[in-house]
Amino acid sequence: MNYLDRNEYNFTPSAEVIEAYKHFDPKTLGFYTRIYDEGKKSIFSVYLAEHYGIDESQVLLGYGGEYLLKQVVHYFLTMTGNNRMLIPKFSWWYYQSVAAEVDGETYQYPIYENGDTFSYDFDGLRKALKDVKPRILLLASPNNPTGNCLTPEELDCLLAEVPNDVVTYVDEAYASYVNEDSSYVKRLVDKYPNLIIARTLSKFYGLPGLRMGFAFVSKGMEKFAKFSNVYLGYNRISEDIAIAALKSEAHYRDVANKMNADRRMYENELGALPGFKVYRSAANFILVKYPIVLKERLQQAFKDEDYKVKFMNEPDLNTHMRITLGRPEQNRMVADTILRIAKTEA
Repeated sequence: MNYLDRNEYNFTPSAEVIEAYKHFDPKTLGFYTRIYDEGKKSIFSVYLAEHYGIDESQVLLGYGGEYLLKQVVHYFLTMTGNNRMLIPKFSWWYYQSVAAEVDGETYQYPIYENGDTFSYDFDGLRKALKDVKPRILLLASPNNPTGNCLTPEELDCLLAEVPNDVVTYVDEAYASYVNEDSSYVKRLVDKYPNLIIARTLSKFYGLPGLRMGFAFVSKGMEKFAKFSNVYLGYNRISEDIAIAALKSEAHYRDVANKMNADRRMYENELGALPGFKVYRSAANFILVKYPIVLKERLQQAFKDEDYKVKFMNEPDLNTHMRITLGRPEQNRMVADTILRIAKTEA
């Protein structure tokens, strides 16, 4: 089965990652990863601090991005009596689920269709901040499933209007696909006292099975950082592989370029079909609007080919499918299957 419904990775890891795995020294498993004499969390947090130019004390590590998200939501929705969180209208279903685990209330701010993309409604977001008065504001950039993102300048302007008692969590799981220059991360976490920017090795670096996420926090959030940190350190194998992944940027940028080429293929070929629309995406997936009358036939055709894509069922997105950008031959098969069904209907 070809799973193009989960935004997972269908390419090979970098040579550096493979070598780090093959040559890992098992003797190091006899020691915790915390660097006691320096008060540092681990070799990976030190590497991230150097890589992003951020103080190591502002680096958080977690068992994937999901772990960090859950920590933030559970901590801030239970500590102050304010259990309200603002999330994008179209977004990952898990945001609401993780808040519900601690009886948190989620409210949506608007995202709207804007030509061949989706956009944050800045005025609607400002109004929601005033009306809801949330404890957490969640921004996703790029956003799943719509694929749109905020520029660093837009993010800066939004953060300037967020009250200091609102924690802003920016989910940047897919950000490396669009932002090769990450210098804005340090600038923003140093500028604002209530900011957490979270990333992961699961998407751009293609290591969801490694379960390694990281985040950067404002200096004014020492109490949460202390809560989040694991005193004795993390997984030594994961840390070595994670560092190897970040050191092999060229390999993963080449994969991203292959995805971009096939993204253009989808836009040109499917976008020309009657009733179809391919939205611009800054992530490793695309969102495609299709004639709803084709849904069952498309589902059956993909099943026959042993392929899975995500057919959306959310309100106002129930005539859309989200397709993970896989290897070129996988993308070609998906496009040909859609073209065949669409032309048969015509």
